[in-house]
Amino acid sequence: MGRVNLSKKQRVTLVFRVADAASWYCGVVLAALVLLNCLRETSSDMIHVRGRQVLERGCDEIYVVREGETLHSISDKCGDSYIVENNPHIHDPDDVFPGLVIKITPLTPRKL
Repeated sequence: MGRVNLSKKQRVTLVFRVADAASWYCGVVLAALVLLNCLRETSSDMIHVRGRQVLERGCDEIYVVREGETLHSISDKCGDSYIVENNPHIHDPDDVFPGLVIKITPLTPRKL
């Protein structure tokens, strides 16, 4: 194999063409990822059915307690009965206040 001798101007032009092609490729990939994420976000509010189970998305994985909520009401709303076990920073289950951030286990299966 022989080495191709390119002038400095040709090498610079080649580098710019490769960089331009790479930036277009990255732009297309980024646009595709944004579109996929938008589709994923809009379909996440739907009820998913798998066999005889319904998977409802009740709450996000990170939940901020609102005024008047208790761990029991959040557990019922989100379908997570292990809130205290999954949140070691909650020392007293009765001491829940607005703004408290808790971890929720999402997607609880429910039989039809």
